[in-house]
Amino acid sequence: MEHNRPDPVRAGRRRVLITGARGQLGHALADAFADDDLVALSHEDWDVTLPAPAGLQPPDLVLHAAAWTDVDGAEADPQGASAVNVGGTANAAALGAQLVLFSTDYVFDGRKSEPYVESDSANPLSAYGRSKLHAEAVAGEDAWVVRSSWLYGPTGHNFLRTMLRLGAEREEVAVVDDQRGCPTYVGHLAPAVRELVDANRPRGVWHVAASGDCTWADFAEAIFAEASLACRVRRITSEELGRPAPRPAYAVLRSERPDAPVLPHWRKGLRACLAEMGR
Repeated sequence: MEHNRPDPVRAGRRRVLITGARGQLGHALADAFADDDLVALSHEDWDVTLPAPAGLQPPDLVLHAAAWTDVDGAEADPQGASAVNVGGTANAAALGAQLVLFSTDYVFDGRKSEPYVESDSANPLSAYGRSKLHAEAVAGEDAWVVRSSWLYGPTGHNFLRTMLRLGAEREEVAVVDDQRGCPTYVGHLAPAVRELVDANRPRGVWHVAASGDCTWADFAEAIFAEASLACRVRRITSEELGRPAPRPAYAVLRSERPDAPVLPHWRKGLRACLAEMGR
């Protein structure tokens, strides 16, 4: 269990609990909320499928970043995914604090040809998407539900880090070109979440994703170009890739809320993330 200060007397500071604190989003949230009284809990500190650990001091705000994120694995173990994503959200909500739940573009079926906004009907194609949609319902109307897209950061398991590794090892990689979304840098998402909370924006669903959009193949080519890797991208279809879980073909997120945070373009996020990794 990681604390930024041992003194339980907060002198008016907000106590913020982060679940899944060792994940890529958890790291970014810890940076964005660093001047709060942080309690950053990893999976080892709190398996969210279980009630909160005994002795945990009541937080003012819970940033619930712990989640089952293995999209294909959820097809093989939907109950396991639900235990983490739905049951874990219920346990986080049971703390009785203000709650931010992180959700996904995979709650949509991808049949639109224009960006999804908050009022669009959800229709997930996969067990993972269904578990996240059910988690949104469990979080309740008093939570901020932040839907984002294709998250990546300098740590953890994500598409960017995988492409950097493969691009250094191979002359060519095959990447799907029929799925379109908004690659979102967690270093841009986390401060936007802070903006929502600090401004006490209305509770409910918010779409917060990088500006611009691209396919996975576009993203891979941009990664190789920015990282000066000579690897080529061979564009393939989702059918050719043959993953167990279906993905939405079009999952671009935009907000219809006039006061929604606007994130930088995904290319700026890519450059910022690579610069952070270089440091």
